[in-house]
Amino acid sequence: MTYCVAISVDAGICFITDSRTNAGVDNVSSYSKMNIFGVDGERQIVILSAGNLATTQGVISQLKKDIKMGASQHLLNLPHLTDAADYLGEVSVAQQAKHTAGNANFEASFIIGGQITGQNSNAYLVYPQGNHITTSADTPFLQIGESKYGKPILDRILTLDSTLETATLSGLVSMDSTIRSNLTVAPPIEVLIYQKDSLMCDRYYRFDESSEYLREVSRAWDAKLKEAFAGMPPIAWSANWDDVQNRRS
Repeated sequence: MTYCVAISVDAGICFITDSRTNAGVDNVSSYSKMNIFGVDGERQIVILSAGNLATTQGVISQLKKDIKMGASQHLLNLPHLTDAADYLGEVSVAQQAKHTAGNANFEASFIIGGQITGQNSNAYLVYPQGNHITTSADTPFLQIGESKYGKPILDRILTLDSTLETATLSGLVSMDSTIRSNLTVAPPIEVLIYQKDSLMCDRYYRFDESSEYLREVSRAWDAKLKEAFAGMPPIAWSANWDDVQNRRS
């Protein structure tokens, strides 16, 4: 299992992913699920992947091969990010078809985002079927993999005018919540912060399991949650509160 999230706000996009692929008593593996394709000053495209490892590696390999061989369409010559999302979906479907056998599941999902010069920055979630969706004003983030544990913090905090700092911290807290609830999601954690119109991917971070910063984020979030919980109205107030509301209505 894995967890990847991309948060697209007015100021840019932050991409966050774990690196765990297998988890068990004697079987733990880590692979990077973040790939960057770009030409500085012209375009930057980031891809996060989740799902069957053979499929995701096959897809990324094909994307790189198409660039190297100068294919008629590849990530560095497509005119729009939507075209890149369509192309990624086509490659993914083709890779899945190669491996389909019996009841085995070779599905994979991707998040592709970034910016091409002259266009806005944006992000898209590409489903295993090859189709895709993008972010919205109400939901400025996309998730793939083990998404349910990290979604509440994103729903409560993020808006389009959130700063990149806020977006990144909320994404890290979302990742921490997922790690706490699902042992198959774990460091190393990769983070890339893309500043809109910079057309550069120069803010990349990789946090290992021993990262003191990740531990401090987790400790601080735990402390603030407990502090907030301690300030909740006692259940004993409920009867008086409801009686007052009923009399007013």
